[in-house]
Amino acid sequence: MKNIKIDLVSDTVTLPTDEMREAMKSAEVGDDVNQEDPTINKLEELAAKKVGKEAAMFVLVVLWEI
Repeated sequence: MKNIKIDLVSDTVTLPTDEMREAMKSAEVGDDVNQEDPTINKLEELAAKKVGKEAAMFVLVVLWEI
């Protein structure tokens, strides 16, 4: 297996590859609050299935150090 180091410390450290930029450019988007974002809907469905629940919610947690 290839040893790959990925630094997720900051979006200013980890730059997207061309493939990542293309995925972002062509992604279907919508309002996740109104359940109109197909990617978030799929993520929530997958999370619910993995934990054996009928529904799940994607929650982003951010820690700011001051």
